[in-house]
Amino acid sequence: MTIEIKVPVLPESVADATIATWHVKAGDAVKRDQNLVDIETDKVVLEVVAPADGTIGEILNEEGATVLGEQVIAKLEKGGAAAASEPKAKSESKEESKEEATPAASGKASDVKVPVLPESVADATIATWHVAVGEAVSRDQNLVDIETDKVVLEVVAPADGSLAEIIAEEGATVTAEEVIAKFVEGAAGGASAPASSEESDDNDESSDALSPSVRRLLAEKGVDASKVKGTGKNGRITKEDVEKYLKGGDSAQKSAPASTESAPAELPTGNRTEKRVPMTRLRKTIANRLLEAKNSTAMLTTFNEVNMKPIMDLRKQYQESFEKRHGIRLGFMSFYVKAVTEALKRFPEVNASIDGDDIVYHNYFDVSIAVSTPRGLVTPVLKDTDTLGMAGVEKGIKELALKGRDGKLSLAELQGGNFTITNGGVFGSLMSTPIINPPQSAILGMHKIQDRPMAVNGKVEILPMMYLALSYDHRIIDGKESVGFLVTVKEMLEDPTRLLLDV
Repeated sequence: MTIEIKVPVLPESVADATIATWHVKAGDAVKRDQNLVDIETDKVVLEVVAPADGTIGEILNEEGATVLGEQVIAKLEKGGAAAASEPKAKSESKEESKEEATPAASGKASDVKVPVLPESVADATIATWHVAVGEAVSRDQNLVDIETDKVVLEVVAPADGSLAEIIAEEGATVTAEEVIAKFVEGAAGGASAPASSEESDDNDESSDALSPSVRRLLAEKGVDASKVKGTGKNGRITKEDVEKYLKGGDSAQKSAPASTESAPAELPTGNRTEKRVPMTRLRKTIANRLLEAKNSTAMLTTFNEVNMKPIMDLRKQYQESFEKRHGIRLGFMSFYVKAVTEALKRFPEVNASIDGDDIVYHNYFDVSIAVSTPRGLVTPVLKDTDTLGMAGVEKGIKELALKGRDGKLSLAELQGGNFTITNGGVFGSLMSTPIINPPQSAILGMHKIQDRPMAVNGKVEILPMMYLALSYDHRIIDGKESVGFLVTVKEMLEDPTRLLLDV
């Protein structure tokens, strides 16, 4: 009996998809629910599994092909002689060996599940497995990082033991409370399981242990996994192993295709490799939000400059006593935040946002602080800045920055915010046009402090100057308000006593 293998029904608003990776080939014996192919859309990766035991009869669409929802992409011969008895027996023996290995581990078995996801987050991605099957772990040790478009969640070991099975590999899309691995308590764990799976050098067996990103790289480069030496945990092949093999394999590859035409002399020589890395969920979200901001707001930028000498002199005078009293250094960001807060009080349009046909005026002051992290740019929120002193602002910013660096920001710390401050000056930026962080209506860009000759009372003085850039949504903020806001920030920074006297 022939069964048609079809593309699943695609998500709403998705017109077509791409065949990403075939995990089987024509003639391969497969078992019911075995993953046959990964199909990639611009939103998710869909897995198509075997509807029954049988053999792949024909593959109609190769990797890279564009396909539509419910399109037939392969045919499966159900049961019968086609499902070769030897491979079937072999797979059954492996299943038996796994089943024998798991009970051998002392202690009870349990499921490792995806945590409950934050509100408004539909799914997540398996980012990094930190342990391999059979590896002994201790209670509360981090097993896996799960990435959403907002935060990175850590899943820890429920007890001392080991992983008996990893169900969702790196790159897989998962949902809340989905089972992603099997855990066995006790020191032995599933230590015997990997050994039983190594009883053959079968290519299919080795490919099952590869992460999706490694499988894709192997497929793109046409590399046989059995030829790559794995340096990961338990000999697992990593992307770096594949790239190292490709670099070192030049000499072997040169000797093989010698029968074809010789390469022209003008072709470049040397190491010209490329590295293809899928965008993380956070990077995709950043890209989408930036594009949305450009397309959905009437964004303009106005500039000014500020003399930073008064603040620098004030910091120099009080830095030591401030740090001794509050246990934290006095930085520039506390001055920026306090100046912005005062300006927001005077120009409520800048502290407002558009909701449909309404303008929402906020009577509180929550300022987003742009923080660069290894995963990308995030904007955690410093709440109620009008109630914080300089030390409170400095401590709040430091805490958010450390959490951002370690990927431990909570959803509550990333939500809200009426206005954003971004400081490109820490990277050496002299001037920029920052992009609004929707649904906010404005963002202030701070830049590099640089000595420049300035005219002061008819004389030239060398002063530490910094450019300010305010990008704003012209639909809600007029030029008068934007310029007035920026001038207020400038005046507050050039004469910090204004912050104390409220003038």
